[in-house]
Amino acid sequence: MNRVLIVCTGNTCRSPMAEAILKDLAARSGKPLEIRSAGVAAANGTPISAHAAETLRRRKLEQPGPSTALTADEVLWANVILTMTSGHKRAILERYPEALSKTYTLKEYALRGDPVMDDVAEAERLYSEWQVKQLLGHPLTDEEKARLFELQRRIPNFDIGDPFGGPLSLYERTADEIEDILLTLVDKWDQQPRDR
Repeated sequence: MNRVLIVCTGNTCRSPMAEAILKDLAARSGKPLEIRSAGVAAANGTPISAHAAETLRRRKLEQPGPSTALTADEVLWANVILTMTSGHKRAILERYPEALSKTYTLKEYALRGDPVMDDVAEAERLYSEWQVKQLLGHPLTDEEKARLFELQRRIPNFDIGDPFGGPLSLYERTADEIEDILLTLVDKWDQQPRDR
């Protein structure tokens, strides 16, 4: 069974909405998924935000329990860790570098196999080379800079915006965005082998 951990900041808005939506999609499509959510800066026991709760109620989805702080046990439990932003992904990998092979932004994971991910890999390689060159006092060549800027323009934003503090309509738009991505992901799970 795939064990999916969805992570945001406080585990009161985006990740609980994603957890509820994915649980529903998995149940309706017969996917054997176990799904949890957590926050990189969560305080254990904080209730889901009122607007997130209302958004889930309007969709007739079961509300997750109170917030959970991300722990090493949660990271170890998961086969796949899906974050709402690149910043959340970096925070996890700084604390748990062993999770590198199973940690993605939600959008990044849904785009696996898409040609844009080749651009992402090339950009990451160029950034790594650039950091090494900086340490050695060598600048990037003009060609390397031009290629990096070209890749930056082509690579989509992998972040899902935080609705915290916004109106209910913003929470609903965020839930719509999350659901669209999760639908793509559930479809891909039909076509790809499961992560172990």
